[in-house]
Amino acid sequence: MATFPSFDPQYSATKRSQPNLRVTQFGDGYQQRTTFGLNQDPKVWSLTFNVNDTDADTIETFLENEAKNGTSFDWSPPDEAITYKWICRSFNREMFDSDRSRITASFEQVFEP
Repeated sequence: MATFPSFDPQYSATKRSQPNLRVTQFGDGYQQRTTFGLNQDPKVWSLTFNVNDTDADTIETFLENEAKNGTSFDWSPPDEAITYKWICRSFNREMFDSDRSRITASFEQVFEP
């Protein structure tokens, strides 16, 4: 299991929650909602890393390898000390200055052993 390199994201980082709900709509307008599954509220973090080009290469190589292999990695969100499992399906790299890069990535929480 790989661990994301120890780079802190730039603020503001955005955390999104979207609980898994099943909704049953009845004919009279009544609606019933229930949570679905064991892990009902996976998080998605939108992150930005402003780093030098060497560190950007490290982050980019790590994310490419994990995405290519379809494997999850360990990472601790900025507001927590606990490590969870994540995947990164997409990321961008912007070279905005001499020897400076900005990587934006979306980390999706996954639940596996």
